[in-house]
Amino acid sequence: MKNMTMRTLPALVLAALSGTAAAAGFQALEQNASGLGTGYAGSAAIADNASTIYYNPAGMTLLPGRQISLGVAGVGSRYESSLGGGDAGGRVALPNGYLSWQLNPDLFVGLGISQPFRLETEYTGGWVNADYAIRSDIKTVNYNPSVAYRLNDKVSLGFGLNYQTMDTVLTDVSGRYAADDSAWGWNAGALFTLSPAMRVGVAYRSGINYRLQGADMKLPDTLTLSVWQQVSDRWEAMGDLSFTRWNRLDTLAGENLGFRNSWRLAWGAAYKYSDAWKVKFGLAYERTPVHDGIANLRVPDNDRFRLSLGGQWNGGNYGRVDVGYSYLFVRDPSVDASVGGGKYDIGAHVVGAQYSVGF
Repeated sequence: MKNMTMRTLPALVLAALSGTAAAAGFQALEQNASGLGTGYAGSAAIADNASTIYYNPAGMTLLPGRQISLGVAGVGSRYESSLGGGDAGGRVALPNGYLSWQLNPDLFVGLGISQPFRLETEYTGGWVNADYAIRSDIKTVNYNPSVAYRLNDKVSLGFGLNYQTMDTVLTDVSGRYAADDSAWGWNAGALFTLSPAMRVGVAYRSGINYRLQGADMKLPDTLTLSVWQQVSDRWEAMGDLSFTRWNRLDTLAGENLGFRNSWRLAWGAAYKYSDAWKVKFGLAYERTPVHDGIANLRVPDNDRFRLSLGGQWNGGNYGRVDVGYSYLFVRDPSVDASVGGGKYDIGAHVVGAQYSVGF
């Protein structure tokens, strides 16, 4: 196939990045399954398994000895337009794995492997705007070596490096575009133990800059504030407030996107039914980076609400198994009238399972 034009490339990249994401824009929160049941509320403060390496590396100081966590989340999205072309959504899997290791009473190291951005869309049935996109496939893999240090009983700090790869395949009526790149970023966090029953976590993930053939892509940085509290012998409550700097992606290959920064608010709870069983649930709301919720053909996105349920089985020395489910309600975005008008119907189911064990 012949190469795509520089004008078409930005549109294809953006169309791809708005399809299968399970968070506003194209950020994937599902880097573990243990947080899925609470809607990822308390993500930087819970630190009950090694996946804290991704959400807040300082949380490793709560994990004695060696800890392993392995999991996968599956996202099934619906992505339909009144302009025709069928359902462009799809089903993708987001596997993850984490290892933390206590070197001495205060020093911890770890490694995480995850897929922060994994997206797939394909229009079928005669998409009327095939000049913009037919099939889009974006895959990233993130390698995250980390270190954490306990300053005292109240304060722990953590830091990690992120080596991330991206592979991109995009097609339209003009041809096929394929590109790949790798880039570096970093993440850091602090964990404050205010009392045995309350923790506060602050975490930051840097943006990552890619140089794909014919297009620069500046992925956003995120700041998260989390709270976890043991309300009673049976109940835990947790919350999240996060800010994502989407205006880093204000332009792509010279085309103005006008993205604004977005924020996310989440609340969750867990009920300990017995020593072995725990039930989880959570709610979250996230504002889209698209101005005023008015989408165009490149970024059909809008504000979204997440409803989550989950559970945990604690087998003691045999480890713990977490399962979770979320449904994402996305406000139907309107397509800009200047490019043909129309409405989108978007939603997603997310399921996940995770096994964690210490030794």
